[in-house]
Amino acid sequence: MQFCRINGSLTAARRKTIRLMLLLAVLLTVSGSAEDSLLRKARHLFTPIPSQPPELKDNPLTPAKIELGRLLFFDPRLSAGWTVSCNSCHNLSVNGADALETSVGHNGQKGTRNSPTVFNAVFNFAQFWDGRARDLKEQAKGPIQAAVEMNNTPARVVQTLKSRPAYVTLFKASFPNETDPVTFDNVTRALEAFEATLLTPDARFDQFLSGDEKALSEQERRGLSLFISKDCASCHKGVNLGGASYHRFGVSQKPAPEIRPPADKGRFAITGDPTDEYVFRAPSLRNVAITAPYFHSGRVADLKQAITLMAAVQPGIRLKEREVEDIEAFLKTLTGERPKIEPPTLPAAGSDTPPPVSSSGDRH
Repeated sequence: MQFCRINGSLTAARRKTIRLMLLLAVLLTVSGSAEDSLLRKARHLFTPIPSQPPELKDNPLTPAKIELGRLLFFDPRLSAGWTVSCNSCHNLSVNGADALETSVGHNGQKGTRNSPTVFNAVFNFAQFWDGRARDLKEQAKGPIQAAVEMNNTPARVVQTLKSRPAYVTLFKASFPNETDPVTFDNVTRALEAFEATLLTPDARFDQFLSGDEKALSEQERRGLSLFISKDCASCHKGVNLGGASYHRFGVSQKPAPEIRPPADKGRFAITGDPTDEYVFRAPSLRNVAITAPYFHSGRVADLKQAITLMAAVQPGIRLKEREVEDIEAFLKTLTGERPKIEPPTLPAAGSDTPPPVSSSGDRH
């Protein structure tokens, strides 16, 4: 570069311009390094939601099986009273949940825990708040048989499905190597296959993880940095930002009894181990901004309140108002592209279809 000189020296204006250019270069380098550092930290802790479902153990995905699962997911006739379907509590038009504190099941009974979203649930290492089901296939067996939910029995489910010729044809196409494909186990395999496709990829945070650092605003990057530095990511990491570990709810202080009901001791009911009292599976934070209310009790509807509460009762931190706002801004970037699922036209009942029942005593 050639500079204008007067008496062998740079002009004052030129010297000032050069100093400003050098300062700008330093600032850009520092800024770029900070952003690169945040991206590196994020990539170490999180991975994007893929656009395709993962392979399922002992349950290959096929179009026929996924379609069968879609029908079963929406069919209330899997319940004894023909009033409750999987979609009732995991409504795909309400972000895979139901927006209630606790769901309403057979004969208007209310459950004891909030229904988590079914979106991206395939990435959870266990299902239910207490982790009592290993996968979506095992999870599907629970609500169908639970008296407070669908109140049915495996035998009655199979009888109902076999009485519908269209279902029999779909089961044969889905499980072509089986002589008697309409089984309760195959019901749950088909449901698992469909639910595995309920992914929400391409959230702005996923775009950031994929290298687009402009996908997050300055405030959202501050929120991500706080999310990492305040130890939120110790429980909420991985592809689902949660769903991969168990933790005691109330490490630093006990939550209020309406938020952590004393009678619900989480995994303790499964293991009988006193160290598992009030231990729950860390929920996924994917789509958390649109899946209120929060916690297993469903008693907190405001995301800022949930952030403030978790910081207080887990790591024992009192967040400043701006920090809460920044973390909330980051969590909103976890909202992905929801799949477009049309409610299906369900197979008609046959002449030998068992009628609906209205009381728990009639289902057997």
